[in-house]
Amino acid sequence: MKKIFIYLFLASSLLFSSALKAEVKPTKEEIERVRVEQERAKISQLVSDLKVVEEKISKKDSVWIKSYASYLTSLDVRESLDKIIERINYLQRKRGKSLSEVDELNALVGREKILTSQTEKLKKKDSSPFSNLITPPNMDETPSVTNPIDIFMGISLVKTLDKDFSDYALKKEELDKLITLLKEEINLYTQIEAIDTEHKYKEQLDFKLKQLERFESALDTMNVTVDVYEKRLDIIKANINKEIEAQIVKLIKIVVTIFVVFLIFFLLKLIVKKYIKDHERFYMANKFITFMNFFLIILILFFSYIENVSYFITILGFASAGIAIAMKDWFMSILGWLVIVLGRSVHVGDRIRVDMDGMQYVGDVMDISLLRITMLEDITLTTVMQNRRAGRVIFIPNNYIFTRMIANYTHSSLKSVWDGVKITITFDSNHKKAVHIAKEIAKKFSKGYTDITRKQLNKLRSNYSLKNTNVEPRIFTNIEPNGISIDAWYLTNAYGTLTLRSVISTEIVDAFLAEDDITIAYPTQMLHMEAAAKKKPPFNPDEVI
Repeated sequence: MKKIFIYLFLASSLLFSSALKAEVKPTKEEIERVRVEQERAKISQLVSDLKVVEEKISKKDSVWIKSYASYLTSLDVRESLDKIIERINYLQRKRGKSLSEVDELNALVGREKILTSQTEKLKKKDSSPFSNLITPPNMDETPSVTNPIDIFMGISLVKTLDKDFSDYALKKEELDKLITLLKEEINLYTQIEAIDTEHKYKEQLDFKLKQLERFESALDTMNVTVDVYEKRLDIIKANINKEIEAQIVKLIKIVVTIFVVFLIFFLLKLIVKKYIKDHERFYMANKFITFMNFFLIILILFFSYIENVSYFITILGFASAGIAIAMKDWFMSILGWLVIVLGRSVHVGDRIRVDMDGMQYVGDVMDISLLRITMLEDITLTTVMQNRRAGRVIFIPNNYIFTRMIANYTHSSLKSVWDGVKITITFDSNHKKAVHIAKEIAKKFSKGYTDITRKQLNKLRSNYSLKNTNVEPRIFTNIEPNGISIDAWYLTNAYGTLTLRSVISTEIVDAFLAEDDITIAYPTQMLHMEAAAKKKPPFNPDEVI
């Protein structure tokens, strides 16, 4: 009974449900309307998603999109130019043109010029829109690292190459992301096109497919190029780093060598300072050691970094003419330094006189460098009588040895010079006695210098032709308008002429003043005063009424 009851219940339920279905069955119009609404809703959703994707693409502000837009612009310009040229050719061939056609022809010619200039600016865009973007940076010419300065250049070059590769890889990554968005956009367009019966988005879909094809072609090229570019970059970086390492090792060796050279010459200077007591010889030895030190360092650097010396000499030979003109004074000073050093005309410590621009400077040489002589001006007769200045440091270019008067008071072993004192006595004085007194005083105070000069002149005979070697004081007398002048000439130290002149001058004056028959003459004036004579009037005053 239970089984029969269950079967009856199920049968009644089936009958009831089938009856309900038969009552609510929709029509074909309703089914079509629902389908259309569903498609519109789906298209609306797809368009909304499409706008989101397009917004992402526009926000990127990609150089690829701009390049492609430039490419499309070039195509439009080219197409417009072709149409304009075709129309111009038609109007030019046409006979009996109307006034409007003439104006149109002139306007088209102007537009042709403008579009032609734009085409020149956009050339190569119509054939390869991404040629500049997909072409890797040029790495054909990479300079070699051959000196310490090139080390910094090599490091900078490596950084530049890394940055260029990063920029190139970044472009590829940007293109990859852009293609992903384009594919998503095309997928949405495809879904819309499959649903949309009016095919409103077919043109956009075709445009996007062509755009995607261009971008994928560029990406394929970049994928191949990046691998080649990266391998070449690794090779170049390895070579540059190897050259930098070699130059650093070479530089360390050169620095160590120069340090050893400095140490050797420093020890030589200590030895010279210990065993050479003469100041002048020590100075010359110290100067020679310093010169040889720097000369040897220059040679080390020269032969370390000049690979082809003959080539360098050839270039230097061609450039020497221009350099000689531009640096004439320098070269003349260097040549003058060679003349001074090799000819030994001037030494450090010598007392010299230099005539420059109408002025005379007397002093002691402190230094002789490659370009100039440094002199310390001393108090001499020249400074007392002319300059009224002393103690200045005078810099004399070495080329003055060829063009100016340079007198050496202490050349070679000769350290004394002739100096003289002039004094005038009256005509009625005992001039013979005065000459004798002046000569004796000059002999007395200059005897030491006379003996030294005699020995020095005997030494100079081996190098110079000396005819008059008389070193005894000399007295000369001359008749002057106001008396007889007595010139007493004697030998004195070149560095102390004023001191001995002062002593001898005062001694002669004192000796002359002590003699009754010797009177020192000097310019004088005599005034003769007479009483005025009383004049008589031309008439007799007594006769005046």
